[in-house]
Amino acid sequence: MTTQYQAAVAGKITREMEVVAKRENLTPEAIRVEVAAGRMVIPANHVHAAGRLEPMAIGIAARCKINANIGNSAVTSNVGEELEKLHVAVHYGADTVMDLSTGKDIDNIRREIIASSPVPIGTVPIYQMLEELGGNIEDMRPQHFLDMVEHQAKQGVDYMTIHCGLLLEHLHLTTSRVTGIVSRGGSLIAKWMMAHRKQNPLYESFDDLCDIMKCYDVTWSLGDGLRPGSIADASDAAQFAELDVLGKLCKRSWERGTQVMVEGPGHIPMDQIDMNIKKQIEVCHGAPFYVLGPLVTDIAPGYDHITSAIGAALAGWSGAAMLCYVTPKEHLGLPNREDVKQGVIAYKIAAHSADLARKRPGCQERDDALSRARFAFDWKEQFRLSIDPETAQAYHDETLPQDTFKSAHFCSMCGPKYCSMRITEDIRKMANDQSLPTSSATPHDKSAAEKKLVELKS
Repeated sequence: MTTQYQAAVAGKITREMEVVAKRENLTPEAIRVEVAAGRMVIPANHVHAAGRLEPMAIGIAARCKINANIGNSAVTSNVGEELEKLHVAVHYGADTVMDLSTGKDIDNIRREIIASSPVPIGTVPIYQMLEELGGNIEDMRPQHFLDMVEHQAKQGVDYMTIHCGLLLEHLHLTTSRVTGIVSRGGSLIAKWMMAHRKQNPLYESFDDLCDIMKCYDVTWSLGDGLRPGSIADASDAAQFAELDVLGKLCKRSWERGTQVMVEGPGHIPMDQIDMNIKKQIEVCHGAPFYVLGPLVTDIAPGYDHITSAIGAALAGWSGAAMLCYVTPKEHLGLPNREDVKQGVIAYKIAAHSADLARKRPGCQERDDALSRARFAFDWKEQFRLSIDPETAQAYHDETLPQDTFKSAHFCSMCGPKYCSMRITEDIRKMANDQSLPTSSATPHDKSAAEKKLVELKS
């Protein structure tokens, strides 16, 4: 079986491309062209595609997408809790979900997640490999990792984060960082390289990994093992040294027929976000950029879904193709059901805001419909069109719960006398009863003035 990339390069429009075209309000040929150019990926493992997967696309020509991370840890969570998180994430609009389980029963959790998920599922294979090695990364051999990638591909994983771009010669660039290497996968590979004084085995096994990915059409998500984990470390030499390698790996992945996207930072101040996105697009030859946040400040533990959504909106506007959500629990603990909901909603707002700014086809229709409903005091329609209808209605009903207030021309914020939209209605009714002056100058006056100006110039 061919990959989406191979089919696109050969001029073939696949079933998945046709589905994506309808979802994106684009033509199938436009989708094919973007996939062939490497600017778009359709994460659709053949195994998952034969099951519940509903094809979607990640790329600058498509709507800005969001990913939600779930998964257990060595401390907490089980299959039931992870399936509930999956349901919440998809219900509130996650376009993909990553299973980042690092605890026990990983295989069973992933199997159930893939069987239940209509959206693409991503993983970081080194986590399960490490668990099976007993937690000692020094014991890893390249074949251990190759075997794990193939194992997860056979399960139906649609895309995998693999840290191939972090090289032995990059490590000295991290020694003066405030927060060092904050990527779990990146830190594990760094430790292995230091223990063995050898080059990154994932980098050296890249072609073999491509062959596995191609068999199942697993999309590369080239991991940013040296992403900055603090504002102080943003846009440093280590980050960009790895990015240069990732750009070269993008070309190698296309040469071997595989789809690829690239992961990005991290913690970036607002004034550096546009530069980072543009630099990645240039260095990585247009491959879709998948960014974590970025967080624009480090001072708000407990509210990092907000600090990162600010950065995510700016990144999406600049051209990031997918935004990896951050929950209120970031840096503090394993997210629960409510944390997942809050993270997804914050990032749906960020992604939609980016789509509006980039003028993507049809994206403003919902905004306009909700605005019309708001001006018409159609409360039920406002709730329905809201990104979180249940919360919108709950806030309204805290003070005006009776059904009669669902048709009222005011809410509890302004009351019946101070509502500006109701007053505007009154103004418009008055305007219908008597003509309003439209300008201090009549068309005749403007024409005369224009004539006078011509006379003066001549």
